Amino acid sequence: ENENHCDFKHLREMLIRTNMEDLREQTQIKHYELYRMERLKQMGFTESSAGGGSSSFAETYTLRRESHLKSLQGREEEMRQKFVLRVKEKEAELKESERELHSRFDKLKASVAEERRVIEEQHRALDQEIAEFQQRKAQYESDKMNTGSHHTLTLGKLVCY
Repeated sequence: ENENHCDFKHLREMLIRTNMEDLREQTQIKHYELYRMERLKQMGFTESSAGGGSSSFAETYTLRRESHLKSLQGREEEMRQKFVLRVKEKEAELKESERELHSRFDKLKASVAEERRVIEEQHRALDQEIAEFQQRKAQYESDKMNTGSHHTLTLGKLVCY
């Protein structure tokens, strides 16, 4: 790009200088405004509100915020209902297991009572046998004293006196 042989460098600089403002305006108007409109649409603004309609950014923001809060409250209520349902299910399971435990406890209690009754009957029968044995022993010893003969068993031999 020798300036002595070519005017391309001067021509390029002149075109850039003269058209730079136009390039800026076109970029601002077409590209930035198009980008801005798309972003506002994504945020929930319509063309009428973006173009100077009756609603402002603050109003649209407030409406969208209220809508979002209502949505959150609905989801929170739904989660609360699910939680309550789970709690009720768990309580029902626990009550059922508690009933089963009480049932087992009552059965074990009845079993222990029956075993105690059987043992007490065996104890009474044993006491009665001991009393009968003591009575027979006393009868035997009194009969032995009354007869006067003494029989003693010594080393396997019967000795009489």
